[in-house]
Amino acid sequence: MSLKKSDEFKREAIQLALTSGLSRKQVAADLGIGMSTLNKWVAQHKHDDLMSGPHDDLHKELVRLRKENRILREERENLKKATEFFARQKR
Repeated sequence: MSLKKSDEFKREAIQLALTSGLSRKQVAADLGIGMSTLNKWVAQHKHDDLMSGPHDDLHKELVRLRKENRILREERENLKKATEFFARQKR
């Protein structure tokens, strides 16, 4: 029979798994939960943390992608102009 664990218990389990230096297998055994359960909680925590709002690394990635997008647009426009130029030269 499975007992539902409190949110506080889950948070503490996740914190232990991520910061204690113990293996997840050991943390799960010490807490009396399955390793797959602990892994699921940790994965959900990481997903929730990533989606919770702006982070420095996400901001840097957004800036990089916007710059790359601008460069690609400029290159596309240059190719269009070059194509039009050579098409006019052939006439």
